[in-house]
Amino acid sequence: MHHANRFNMLYDLQHGFRDRRSCETQLLEFQADILQNLKRGLQSDMLIMDFSKAFDKVAHRHLAEKLDFYGIHGKTKRWITDFLANRIQTVVVDGECSYTASVQSGVPQGSVLGPSLFLFYVNDIADDLNAKVRLFADNTIAYLAIVTDEDARSL
Repeated sequence: MHHANRFNMLYDLQHGFRDRRSCETQLLEFQADILQNLKRGLQSDMLIMDFSKAFDKVAHRHLAEKLDFYGIHGKTKRWITDFLANRIQTVVVDGECSYTASVQSGVPQGSVLGPSLFLFYVNDIADDLNAKVRLFADNTIAYLAIVTDEDARSL
């Protein structure tokens, strides 16, 4: 995160897992935008999304490409890819264990590194969208002040 913050790499409207940003700060800024549109007499259309099992669906190969893009190379990148590689999982119910299965995607939840890796993975989600996009971890709000019918279609 120090690397990301030092070079201002993370999407500014991502408030999850970041210093001095929270659900509350995100909601306050979102509310201010909507109230501003109301004062201007504009309709605000929005899409509210919660990506199901988002942390589990991070493709390791794509994450490695994004780490390269953000300047994370060499030993650090190898350490991260090794951290994600060759993971297995099993389920225990009433003391009975399932067969082990290879984990092909995802970042470990509950780890210190997992949330940061997830932020790098979703960092470009708002690129090329014709809307304001606010992120809090895997929750996303895309919204737009509607002036014309085309604005609504665009969103």
